[in-house]
Amino acid sequence: MTVSRRHALKVLGSAAFAAAAAPVMAEARSARPSGPDDLGLLFDTTRCVGCRACVTACREANKKPADVVMIGGAPYDAPLDLNGSTLTVVKAWTAGGRSGYVKAQCMHCADPACASVCMMGALHKGPRGVVQYDVDRCVGCRNCQIACPFNVPKFEWGSNTPQIVKCELCRHRWAEGKGPACAEVCPRGAVVSGSRPQLLAEARRRLAATPDAYQGGIYGATTGGGTACLYLSAVGFGPLGLPGLSDEPVPALVETVQHGIYQGAVIPLVLFGAFAAVTWKNHRSARPGQEDES
Repeated sequence: MTVSRRHALKVLGSAAFAAAAAPVMAEARSARPSGPDDLGLLFDTTRCVGCRACVTACREANKKPADVVMIGGAPYDAPLDLNGSTLTVVKAWTAGGRSGYVKAQCMHCADPACASVCMMGALHKGPRGVVQYDVDRCVGCRNCQIACPFNVPKFEWGSNTPQIVKCELCRHRWAEGKGPACAEVCPRGAVVSGSRPQLLAEARRRLAATPDAYQGGIYGATTGGGTACLYLSAVGFGPLGLPGLSDEPVPALVETVQHGIYQGAVIPLVLFGAFAAVTWKNHRSARPGQEDES
């Protein structure tokens, strides 16, 4: 795409505005606690039987195509991991002679690393604490994939107009009074949905009722600054593939260091603003049905 003089002036104007905001952007970072109405999920490994009903329900609710693999010469919708058409997946785990299943999806962190590195705000915290995605702001940089400690955001590599794909807790169903589809179909209560305070209370109730059944407490209660998706495990959380994070939010250290380096530095902000504006305009012009303004 050829950038016109008119557009270049727009870009520089936007960049200058960003530079003028430098003192605000460089302020010390503050904590971002979870809200009382934040929506989330509780997953309990001791109850999951690996039926994958949650995977099917998620795919149907979000109108995603099947991820077919051949098993024994027959086709099965059995994804091995999250991908461009799979927002939640059930994986097998083994540890100490025991085995079971674990469900993976976006953790909806109280302070998400993906949103922290998203230069255009395509990934951001929305209503009820959901980390949501706005395709109209996305420039396809995929920094979110690098930043997420849970390896959640996926890119639609096979699409001509690719997007980032991740669980958004079925927020498109809220107007109908419905919650996450995965929790609706679980036959054993291995995955349940509700507000984060409700889920924490339920997790503590289960721990108190059968303390010998669980190890490691509640993953996500404070892990990584807190997540809206919580886990209970019979074997601890390492075998489930969950990262061993501290209670500090993942973006905290990185942002603090960056703000210290770029405090009052106008040039990096100007370059960043120019790059973001040009990339965003190129991305939008490449989408069908949208005309580029010269």
